[in-house]
Amino acid sequence: MYKITIFSVGKTKESWLLEATSEYEMRLQSLIEIKWVFVKKSEQLAPLLEQIPFIALTPEARQFTSEEFSSQLHNWLEKLGSRLSFLIGGAEGIAPELLTKAYATLSFSKMTFTHQMIRLLLIEQIYRAAEIQKGSNYHK
Repeated sequence: MYKITIFSVGKTKESWLLEATSEYEMRLQSLIEIKWVFVKKSEQLAPLLEQIPFIALTPEARQFTSEEFSSQLHNWLEKLGSRLSFLIGGAEGIAPELLTKAYATLSFSKMTFTHQMIRLLLIEQIYRAAEIQKGSNYHK
């Protein structure tokens, strides 16, 4: 089973976002175990990520189509021993010194989203990637 950890600043406060992320976690539970790590301040992230290869989400990074992300996600999981971590920064983004330590970077858009919305977008895209790999109709 694959294991993905998502590091993020702050917690999700809106119940509808919690329900949506929970729905995708439930859909993924037979394929991918999702673990959330929340911190209050961005400065708390560096010690947690010191020994972990992680993918940093930043607007300046390369954007993928869903199909490309599906392929890349599975490549990362294979290369990193079925374990992968993502980093979602806070309102000020990801500190440059932490960004330079990222295994890879990823952008969902050049637009700015709240860290709460990005959590939902990320887990939905992880689910979509799994469904693309299975050849299901979800992506149609």
